[in-house]
Amino acid sequence: MRFRLSSVFGAPHWPTVVLTYGIGAAGGFAAKAAHLPLPMLMGSLLAVGAAAIAGLRPLGRLPQAPQGFRMIAIPVIGVAIGGSARPEILAQVAGWLPSLAALCLFIPVVHYLGYRLYAAQGADRLTAFYGAAPGGLIETVQMGEEAGADIQMLAMLQFLRLILTIVFVPLAFTWMEGHAVGSAGGARVTGTALGPGDVAVLLACGIAGAVAGVRLRLPAGHVLGPILLSGAAHVTGLTAAVPPGWMIGATQVVIGTALGVRFAGMARSRILVALRMALVNTSFVIALATLFAFAVAPLVGEPVRAVFLAVAPGGLIEMGLIALSLNMSILYVTAHHLLRIILAVSIARAFGRRVRKD
Repeated sequence: MRFRLSSVFGAPHWPTVVLTYGIGAAGGFAAKAAHLPLPMLMGSLLAVGAAAIAGLRPLGRLPQAPQGFRMIAIPVIGVAIGGSARPEILAQVAGWLPSLAALCLFIPVVHYLGYRLYAAQGADRLTAFYGAAPGGLIETVQMGEEAGADIQMLAMLQFLRLILTIVFVPLAFTWMEGHAVGSAGGARVTGTALGPGDVAVLLACGIAGAVAGVRLRLPAGHVLGPILLSGAAHVTGLTAAVPPGWMIGATQVVIGTALGVRFAGMARSRILVALRMALVNTSFVIALATLFAFAVAPLVGEPVRAVFLAVAPGGLIEMGLIALSLNMSILYVTAHHLLRIILAVSIARAFGRRVRKD
């Protein structure tokens, strides 16, 4: 039986696909030159999303990006997130139990209140529920799409939640500290040099993790599986390497481009509505995260700023970079963001069925 590309990627117009990814890559590099947070993901999403919203037709067709490419790329992000774990976490995690336990309460409360806020502002129940998840942009958008939510509005709400957080939080810290922080501050999180054994381990974590995660019906298993296997491999010292920067950047372009094409035909008025709703929700969540930080910091012996960064609903990488540039415990911040993502995705999966029934 002959393999057909259409069985995985559908039947797109491939010259348009190539041009669409070119637009995404150009947007990513432009965002990187402007020192924006998570530039390859946000830049590609903005560039392709803007082209789609404007109705531009490269080669006579709207921008296209087969979703099959996104599904192949997502495990790379899972492996990279899991690569943030280190053996030292095991020695320090006992002191973090109060804030880890509090986070298990904080995430469902924030999700529920955010859901109510979005619903009160006019979003339908499914879109409000998945749009309010305080983590896992890629995973919650996919789950919401499968459940029948308004995919354009959902993707826009999740995108705005992430970008508002990872833009305003670094700017606020830059203002408070008097110097650039995060990716704008030049901080970098890296692993050891990749050897043949590391490549084999990371490949196994990505492929086996995605397959196992899907078959075991883990929430967003194609990304959670690689996170768990990669985290285990790094905590046990099996490897200390992470996927190379160019691969993570390329993966972000693939994901950002795939999300950006979803906005084709979306009215500008709906974008303004999404921005209004996201501003209200994100401001509310950041305020709750601030209260959480002041309440929990004395229990774990960490600075209030570190606890805030550990629960802020932004990107794990960017929040970790801010912690690194301020000489805070990146292990503390990373561990909480790993739990935040897992909790957000798990809660969305567990209670999404009830919302669909209602």
